[in-house]
Amino acid sequence: MPRPKQCRKMCNPPKMQGFKPYGIPCGELGSVTLLLEEYEAIRLLDYDGLTQEQAAQRMNVSRPTLTRIYEKARQAIAKAFVEGKMVVIDGGNVQFEAQWYRCKRCFKLIEGLENHTRCKNCRNYDLDELTPLNTTE
Repeated sequence: MPRPKQCRKMCNPPKMQGFKPYGIPCGELGSVTLLLEEYEAIRLLDYDGLTQEQAAQRMNVSRPTLTRIYEKARQAIAKAFVEGKMVVIDGGNVQFEAQWYRCKRCFKLIEGLENHTRCKNCRNYDLDELTPLNTTE
């Protein structure tokens, strides 16, 4: 029996919940799921420019595990790009460094318990606490 997956660390959730290709009607779109840990690997390696060793340390995983996560992310993004599919960012086995909320009206991210009573952007009181799904995909 394989050992249980270790929780991957993330500083913050992505600003968006996914991407939709331009020029394809919503009714004709399929989707590809990008796990939160895959998003974080792309962010750390490609956007922040960290080495694999540094990124693995930040995510609390081994370097070979980070490489597998990164390869899976690249394959998902390539499939969505080539086949014209929507990318949905959701799920995964991650733990945020702080507590995060998303406004149900304007979708703005709000960090921390002290800020969770009202969205400063649209003054809405209806917020969702972001708790990643622990999936074993």
